[in-house]
Amino acid sequence: MSPTSRPRPGTAVPRDSVLRGRVAVVTGAARGVGEALTHRLSAAGMRVALLGREAQTLRDAAASLRTPSLCVECDVTEPEALDEAARQVADRLGDASVVVANAGVAAGGPFRLTDAGLWRRVIDVNLVGSANTARAFLPQLARTRGYFLQIDSTAAFGSAPMMSAYCASKAGAESFARALRGEVEPDGITVGIAYLHWTATDMLTDLDEHPVLRALRAHQPRFARRVHTAGQVADWLAAGVERRAVHVYAPPWLRWCQPLRPLFPALVTHVARREMRRTPAAGFTAGTGVMGAGGRADWEAYTSSARGRPAPPR
Repeated sequence: MSPTSRPRPGTAVPRDSVLRGRVAVVTGAARGVGEALTHRLSAAGMRVALLGREAQTLRDAAASLRTPSLCVECDVTEPEALDEAARQVADRLGDASVVVANAGVAAGGPFRLTDAGLWRRVIDVNLVGSANTARAFLPQLARTRGYFLQIDSTAAFGSAPMMSAYCASKAGAESFARALRGEVEPDGITVGIAYLHWTATDMLTDLDEHPVLRALRAHQPRFARRVHTAGQVADWLAAGVERRAVHVYAPPWLRWCQPLRPLFPALVTHVARREMRRTPAAGFTAGTGVMGAGGRADWEAYTSSARGRPAPPR
């Protein structure tokens, strides 16, 4: 998969891409960045497997793809479901050359007011789900000498209050991907990490309801406050997939933040502490709970299935 030419960041993968004819797997593909990325990879000639919790939404997303596709409804926190998805991908599309661990959920609000099950669910989907995805598809990636892309976030740069589970999960996912990279390199597998900043997905729909996030964004330079569309972010990701990038920055200027990362935790803490002192306690409860339609769909499906499980033996 070494590229013959490298597309400029922010542009779609060219039609003569070396990705053509290969197989890509994208988790969390029903909406947002995941959905947009499936269209970019399909346009590059890849056969695409869309994995997610919402069967009909997955089918709607796949309907306009240009290449053969496969929709698999599965929960990334369930290893058996991912093993079955991997089997279906291999049988119907062929071994995956690209796997994108994109599935993610977020919950906002004070830690002490966040449902313990919801807090753990964020960790399970964003961190454990990525590990489960890698475990299920590494045999295929070893055969194709493929590429595993971990979708991460600038939340890994500095932990924001009111987003404890999300920040912890993204920091963990980054660490996992770094560790995995060294392990699978001898097998010819490249592991990339994509850092996303403010992106116009349904997670950010209620951004203004979260005082700390609102304050953090307000204190960033004007260029850093820009919210990028899912399509623009998908272009950057597709370009990274094309060149098997170890790091993908969306937007590209984030690469210059890496040397400054030791400063970010203190800066985030300073801004957050000032905002929390000036905001009444009641102001922090408005945005408590799951963020975004995708997160709500996952939480509803998870809690419904949990209610249907037999009680553990006493």
